[in-house]
Amino acid sequence: MTRRILVTAALPYANGSIHIGHLVEYIQTDIWVRFQKLRGNDCIYCCADDTHGTPIMIRARQEGIDPETLIARMSKEHQRDFAGFEIAFDSYYSTHSEENRRLSETIFQRLRDAGHITTRDVEQAYCETDKMFLPDRFIRGTCPKCGAENQYGDNCDKCHATYTPVDLKDARCSVCGGPPVRRASKHYFFKLGDFGPWLQEWVSQGHVHEQVANKLNEWFGQGLRDWDISRDAPYFGFLIPGETDKYLYVWLDAPIGYMASTMNYCRQHGRKFEDYWCDRRTEIHHFIGKDITYFHALFWPAMLKGSGFNTPTSLTIHGFLTVNGEKMSKSKGTFISAATYLKHLDPQYLRYYYACKLGPGTEDIEVNLDDLAARVNSDLIGNLANLASRSAPMVRKKLDGRLGRLSTEGRERVALLQKEETVIAQAYEERRYADVVRRICSLADEVNRYYDRRKPWSAIKDNPEHARETLTTGLNAVRILTIYLKPILPGFSAKIERMLQTPPPAWSDVQTALEEHEIGEFERLVERVEPERIQAMVEDSKQTQDQPATTGGGPLTDEPPAEEIDFETFAKVDMRVARVMVAEHVEGADKLLRLELDIGGQKRQVFAGIRKAYKPEELVGRLVIIAANLKPRKMRFGVSEGMVLAAGPGGEDVFVLSVDDGAQPGQRVH
Repeated sequence: MTRRILVTAALPYANGSIHIGHLVEYIQTDIWVRFQKLRGNDCIYCCADDTHGTPIMIRARQEGIDPETLIARMSKEHQRDFAGFEIAFDSYYSTHSEENRRLSETIFQRLRDAGHITTRDVEQAYCETDKMFLPDRFIRGTCPKCGAENQYGDNCDKCHATYTPVDLKDARCSVCGGPPVRRASKHYFFKLGDFGPWLQEWVSQGHVHEQVANKLNEWFGQGLRDWDISRDAPYFGFLIPGETDKYLYVWLDAPIGYMASTMNYCRQHGRKFEDYWCDRRTEIHHFIGKDITYFHALFWPAMLKGSGFNTPTSLTIHGFLTVNGEKMSKSKGTFISAATYLKHLDPQYLRYYYACKLGPGTEDIEVNLDDLAARVNSDLIGNLANLASRSAPMVRKKLDGRLGRLSTEGRERVALLQKEETVIAQAYEERRYADVVRRICSLADEVNRYYDRRKPWSAIKDNPEHARETLTTGLNAVRILTIYLKPILPGFSAKIERMLQTPPPAWSDVQTALEEHEIGEFERLVERVEPERIQAMVEDSKQTQDQPATTGGGPLTDEPPAEEIDFETFAKVDMRVARVMVAEHVEGADKLLRLELDIGGQKRQVFAGIRKAYKPEELVGRLVIIAANLKPRKMRFGVSEGMVLAAGPGGEDVFVLSVDDGAQPGQRVH
């Protein structure tokens, strides 16, 4: 029986670029969706940009644009990067949409009418310098539960506890660094405790992995607290119905974005929204990272239950990504953006490597770049692709491009592969991708051994029909293994289908055989991973450390802030006015300009990552600000003797900090 399935991945925040850490989730989800479609199920993959919150508002203000312009630009960038990794959404939308507004208001009103929302005055952190209540991501301090330092105002990255900003110890404003004061304001709260017994039963029914259920049971033991779902102006988001200066918290309307994206899909394809979110026969599967477990495993199902919508069938929760045994690092070149990766390496490498690592649990995922190269070169190229490359050219060139009939031995060999269909399908269903890859590679090993025993490259000289039998068996094996592999490597599989001259398959096609069939020309399936290309990607990522990072924040954030420093340390930075005397492109570097600066009788050479934002002639004669006492840094293009200060998200959107023409080179900036 065909299943109706709705699948989502966490919404990427519209304040930062996609990087390889984010891609763990979107690739994991895409593989599962592709498998379900291959099985013939009615499955759709919905996602959207998460676009609300103070970080978006502040970044847009800094760039001198409105938030709508910013989120439109970021949506275009995100969708470009996802498409580069063959991640195929059925609907990619935005939380800043009329559908999301209507749905958010409906859910809020239903919860309020049912008595699940209350109001009360609360003390909040208020910055007197910036004249605003501080949102969660703009206040830092020490976690009141575990004592971890430098934590956000809503939840702790270390112990995953949730709290309010005023609970933080040693709190400070992330904008100006000053200590906030407390001010009272009316806020709206969702009474999560109303759903405690139901949530415990829901968790016990297998909707989450056992590891997650154990953690949730700890939280149940601590008691479920009311959840603050409102924020004070200024705020970029949806107004609370009936209010003029209070907004729905981004974490309330963000997951409702799953529903809005579904509504967008239904409008485009003539489907009914109610079939997905109101029909109990529909499955809803969410894929998320473990840092947002609390919101998706407690708040979200309770909101849906309380407002009369379908609750999730399952939550697949993955761990964090480490590279070469450490957190992703800009200084080491392992904080790799999706765009930078695609400049240097085939996206199939990462899809395959992540599949080798992924299971259904929350364990962290370790990426070792040398291991990635070794696995791709040995397994994907030396084993799987090798089967096709040693078969198709012989058939095409020596045997008129036609397969023969399967021999008795060949039929038995093919039957062994077909017999694995149920086992591999179950592994996909249970998100055990690493098991899928191991089994496919093992089957390919057996076929390669069959080839080595039959030696068709020798037999073709004296007994071409004997060779045709062997190659017919081999290419049938290639076809079956490719169907098994297709959810992981859709591009690889499409090349095999073109070579075999077969239409896109269904999963059940593994049970059929190709006989007396003409094949097409062979095309290279995948190139070897060369160490030089990996090193070039790492070096390219290192260069980005000379550019300002994006602000980050929201449900998906970029690299966490560095270890905090005190004011005395920061005060040691000697910022001086400098005049640009020479500006020129750097050969071999697509992000850098070489600048010669005059800082009051001293000449400095600085390499600045602003090539995409400025033409060299636009900078000559301009007064800029330089960190003058920065230790010289040796780069492969020369020595950089300082840093030009700039702001912005990167690429074309970088703005060099300038001063008035009345300033003098060498003048100190305070």
